Amino acid sequence: MNMQNLMAQAQKMQRDLMKKKEEIGKKLFPGKSELVEVVFNGNKELVSIDIKKDNALDVEDIEILEDMLKIAINDSLKKVDKEVNEQMGAASSFNGLF
Repeated sequence: MNMQNLMAQAQKMQRDLMKKKEEIGKKLFPGKSELVEVVFNGNKELVSIDIKKDNALDVEDIEILEDMLKIAINDSLKKVDKEVNEQMGAASSFNGLF
């Protein structure tokens, strides 16, 4: 294989990786806990927060709500990371070469 073919393959791989990253950026990743649902896009930007309306929720429950938000947000971000790893995993292992 000559150097020109190798460079062409590297450029194609880079374009493919950028396309995958763009596709992931457009996807939505919901994260849920008992009282809260959050949605992030693939760029890890928070799109929405939905707090379930519950008559049992008092001011004293704010600490619980904060914990539920953390759980839901982390759940959503883990889904983003999983998608990135699944979509780009094999190709990103070559990242150190280019």
